[in-house]
Amino acid sequence: MSSVVVVGAGLSGLAAACHLIGQGHEVTVVERHHTAGGRGLRLQREGFTFDTGPTVMTMPDLVDDALRQVDTTLADLLPMTLLDPAYRARFADGSEIMVRHGVEAMREEISRTCGSVDAAAFVDFTTWLRQLYRVEMPHFIDANFDSPLDLMASPGAAAKLLRLGGFRRLGPVIREWFADERLHRLFSFQALYAGLSPEKALALYAVITYMDSIEGVWFPQGGMDAVPAAMATAVAKAGGELRYNATVERFALDRRGAVAGVVLDDGEQLRADAVVCTLDLPTAYDRLLPQLKAPRVVRNGDYSPSAVVWHIGAKGQPAPGTSHHNIHFGDDWNGAFRALIDDKQLMPDPSRLVTVPTVTDPGLAPAGDSVLYVLEPVPNLTAGIDWDRERGPMRERLETFLDANGYPTEVVADEFVTPADWERMGMHQGTPFALAHTFLQTGPFRPNNVDRRVPGLVFAGSGTVPGVGVPMVLVSGKLAARRVADYLPDGGRRRVGSVAAQGGRHGIFTRALGGRR
Repeated sequence: MSSVVVVGAGLSGLAAACHLIGQGHEVTVVERHHTAGGRGLRLQREGFTFDTGPTVMTMPDLVDDALRQVDTTLADLLPMTLLDPAYRARFADGSEIMVRHGVEAMREEISRTCGSVDAAAFVDFTTWLRQLYRVEMPHFIDANFDSPLDLMASPGAAAKLLRLGGFRRLGPVIREWFADERLHRLFSFQALYAGLSPEKALALYAVITYMDSIEGVWFPQGGMDAVPAAMATAVAKAGGELRYNATVERFALDRRGAVAGVVLDDGEQLRADAVVCTLDLPTAYDRLLPQLKAPRVVRNGDYSPSAVVWHIGAKGQPAPGTSHHNIHFGDDWNGAFRALIDDKQLMPDPSRLVTVPTVTDPGLAPAGDSVLYVLEPVPNLTAGIDWDRERGPMRERLETFLDANGYPTEVVADEFVTPADWERMGMHQGTPFALAHTFLQTGPFRPNNVDRRVPGLVFAGSGTVPGVGVPMVLVSGKLAARRVADYLPDGGRRRVGSVAAQGGRHGIFTRALGGRR
């Protein structure tokens, strides 16, 4: 049986571990924190529970897919609640649109708020979204690439994506579907997840709209932290080893440069036939592979904007009508994107996300109180903003906004996260959203999940394929496991004569290159 070390117990690492165990490998997951969760570690203060990572859960079938590799299911481990509405969208004029689950329910909502013409268009719009998803998912998302030529492996799918308008710009496409400007924003704001404005994002990223507006948004019982906790439980039950409070100091390489395991910061060596690394890619190269020059797109690519996130435990309840997820759209939509992305300035009229998980699970706070997650997009650290100085004014603006919109503001416990904090957590340029999804940073043009200079090393996470977001990083773990399967066929016997064959089955710890700087 071959052995594989997975560096990081976030969603991508745990997904990789599940798929690797399903392939028959012996798996050890190494995590520097005290528990699983990666970027989504849980904080508990003064009786309030905060999920510090992603708050929007879509496509839970991808979690189920990973769990089934270790002979369990999502239903066995983790009850989930479908959120309906998925979002409450509130606009600058005071109007609201609820993103309802199901085509008919959403059609009725659009008819009520925007009129019958847009309601009728929505039905056809959902058909278009499904077509996009069915083309993209198997051929361009759930797929490893070795070069741009791999796009031609499915010429029919590429041609269909072209016919569907996937390579046009998202903003103009959405405007062709709907007359009401509010719907333009509601069905294109997801471009920001890809690090772009709707005017610059490819229309194929409407697949993100499909994931939340059509497939639905879910909330795991006990909070988002329950997802990695359940996956870690499944990994352990299936025989995987989870090593917490353990930091990888460097990769160990054999005589020919193939990965042979990892060395921990206490000097312990963990031998492995392959290693899956889930660190942010620039951080992985800087800390663990300093002897190698990172790929050009990793070094010089366009990175996404960042975000300020304020986790709040507050006395009292929000105003009636508040949903689990609430999007407050600013008035100057295009101007805000120009400021954020083109000019790298704070948005003069920002749109913000306020998640109130206690609407669904009151047990996350003391009785009668609330947990708030407040997110405002901001430029990444290349903008040169001094966050030591800006932290206070930003907090004051957010508090004023919350108070004006009916959210409780008597803060009992909180955590305020800026781009400077993201950088300290190991995220390049202070953004948790990695490389922007421009055309030349998408699919086969995105940093590869293997580096041919280090056979046996595979990457997973938002910095590599397929990209950013909970569904994408879950898929990235699956794709990493496929790479390992190709590298260690037949239960770990490397192919004789291939690059992967260099160094023997376990490799020899004659070189342990790299180190923290």
